[in-house]
Amino acid sequence: MERVDCGEITLNCAIERPASGDGELVILVHGFPESWYSWRHQLGPLADAGYTACAIDVRGYGQSDKPHPVDAYAMEHIVGDLVELAKQLQPDAPAILVGHDWGAPIVWNSALTNPDRFRAVAGLSVPFAGVPSRPFTETFREHFTAKGRFFYQEYFQEPGVAEAEAEPDPRRFVETMMYSISGDVPQGNYWDKPLGATFLEGLPEPVSMPWLTEADLDFYEAEFKVSGFRGPLNRYRNHERDFKWLRNFAGKLIQQPSLFIGGDRDPATTLFGAVEDPVGMMRLFAPQVEGHILPGCGHWTQQERPEAVNRLLLDWVAGL
Repeated sequence: MERVDCGEITLNCAIERPASGDGELVILVHGFPESWYSWRHQLGPLADAGYTACAIDVRGYGQSDKPHPVDAYAMEHIVGDLVELAKQLQPDAPAILVGHDWGAPIVWNSALTNPDRFRAVAGLSVPFAGVPSRPFTETFREHFTAKGRFFYQEYFQEPGVAEAEAEPDPRRFVETMMYSISGDVPQGNYWDKPLGATFLEGLPEPVSMPWLTEADLDFYEAEFKVSGFRGPLNRYRNHERDFKWLRNFAGKLIQQPSLFIGGDRDPATTLFGAVEDPVGMMRLFAPQVEGHILPGCGHWTQQERPEAVNRLLLDWVAGL
């Protein structure tokens, strides 16, 4: 574990280096509600293959700094964290980025806006759909809120509301959320509920998942007891700021080699049903993308299917 000064903030990083002590930098960026620990199955294999693997706690999580203002979690700032981290750890050459869930849009947009700093980019679960034409808040309010339907990102908008539900029992919150969109949960419309429902309301009671052990839950519980959920949830409260910043890059494509890995039981892979062919859609915005959809896999890609993800990831980086 190392703490790296990234200018605005200091990031907590789990770094595994190859036996030689020096290898090309691969930065791993987690999503919600996770931590560097979500990459526990990837750090060793990447190092064994000769890479310096660095899994971060995104600002607001775990042992990384946790600024209080909502706007401190705008995409522009988090992309800046990765740029500075890459400069600190590998100043003389561009790095490789890998992200999952919220980490996927973070790495997609880092590669888009800083092509000289990042030479390749991989995203898990959430495909890249280009520079947005309107804030995502407008989209989900049109399709969900205006129709009286619950959407979790609307529920996350008001500071303090979701925190009050998650923080009294972070273990239950993490386990229930992970189970509800995993490949292990029985098919069901668990998220089809009215506006005004809480996040956990109507979700199925978790059962044992082979990829998420009691020890894993112990770790997540301990991390969120320290960090709380304000910083992690603030990421969802910046759609308008993100839109305004990203419009500066309208028309740009991700030209670097790209990799997308999704699960066929993951709602995010199809952008909640909006995209039938996520890999085909991505080719419009990242022409060099290589895509894979894992059968039976839910949202927690690299935790649910570590062997498959490692094989695809290592083959891809070896071919760069």
